[in-house]
Amino acid sequence: MPSGPAAPLLRRNLPDDLARRIASLIEAEGYAPGDRLPSIANLAGRFGVGAPTLREALKKLETLGTVVVRHGSGVYVGARPNRMIIPNGALTGRPSKKTLLDLLEARLPVELTTVRLAAAHATPEDVASMAGLLAHAEAHLDDDDVLNTTNMAFHRAIAEASGNGVLHQLLDVLTSLFQGEQRAIMDIYGSRRRDHTEHVEILDALRARDADLAVARMRAHLEGVRAVLLQWDGDAEPDSD
Repeated sequence: MPSGPAAPLLRRNLPDDLARRIASLIEAEGYAPGDRLPSIANLAGRFGVGAPTLREALKKLETLGTVVVRHGSGVYVGARPNRMIIPNGALTGRPSKKTLLDLLEARLPVELTTVRLAAAHATPEDVASMAGLLAHAEAHLDDDDVLNTTNMAFHRAIAEASGNGVLHQLLDVLTSLFQGEQRAIMDIYGSRRRDHTEHVEILDALRARDADLAVARMRAHLEGVRAVLLQWDGDAEPDSD
């Protein structure tokens, strides 16, 4: 079977496979940040897919910073074109309790550091963006798909406001690679309202530029989730509230 950017795609996980191939194409053909990629029609024809599937793959790459889609202008190589980690749609089924605890353990040191840095470096625009995300979350407490996406965007926004690009990318990788696990954690944690309130309290500490308080609230938030996971029977179905 041929390999490389133009090799046949696996239909089972087409958008993820296509995202990987586009990222490989960027690297193989020497595109640099800011370079314009071929048109969507050109790329769709090159990979033998429809435009909707191509757009879905580009959206995945855009969340990783690999590409930037400018409507009416085209698709451009992003600031982080070599980032090759794409969420694996082939990993299906309920995640194990150990995987969820491992994920929280990995997030904890990253997020405690980013929230401390964000307390010092967040701009008024950063704070306004976070507040907008939390307002959107509050309006969708009964929509788990929107809520999970928005909550993780809030955590990534804190990392971005930290000013540390490496930590920001690390958290991007964790939240993108383990989307299903993040959703499972939300389901197990249970109380959407409590989770939202804790996010608001973290933002209040950032707005006050109180680094110690921001760290304490982020630690309490993540440790609280961890405590619920430790008590969870991994064979039980998660609850929603």
